[in-house]
Amino acid sequence: MTSGGNRVATTLKMTREEVSDFLDREFPQIHIGGRAFSIDDLSPGIAVMRLSAQDRHLRPGGTVSGPSLFALADLAAYVVVLGHLGPVGLAVTTSATINFLSKPDPGDLLCTCRILKAGKRLFVVECATRAEGSDTVVAHVTMTYSIPTR
Repeated sequence: MTSGGNRVATTLKMTREEVSDFLDREFPQIHIGGRAFSIDDLSPGIAVMRLSAQDRHLRPGGTVSGPSLFALADLAAYVVVLGHLGPVGLAVTTSATINFLSKPDPGDLLCTCRILKAGKRLFVVECATRAEGSDTVVAHVTMTYSIPTR
């Protein structure tokens, strides 16, 4: 428990490989046009997702597009939720706030998502996206996921 009474998930129910297999099986559309998203890490309370940004992820000016940054964060949040709940395909985003802080150049981006609250019905996560090898946050996201009743 955190000091505010919010429960934070610390036990994984799926491995990185199991979550990746689940995504490949249940959401193959994330790989249309070639594999660009991959899970770098899944550990208690945290997931790190990679986007190997390709031409299709760029906007005019040669920077990674906002929709691509949002997709990366949403997918990373889903991965951390799945890792802690198990294969719950109907967990869905109910709210999201994204702040674009700087323009990322083409290349690999890493999105680190941390669980802030793990409740029975809602998970709240915070995500920070950086270019690989950089400490500069290019996008900051908070998301709430609704968990279906079991």
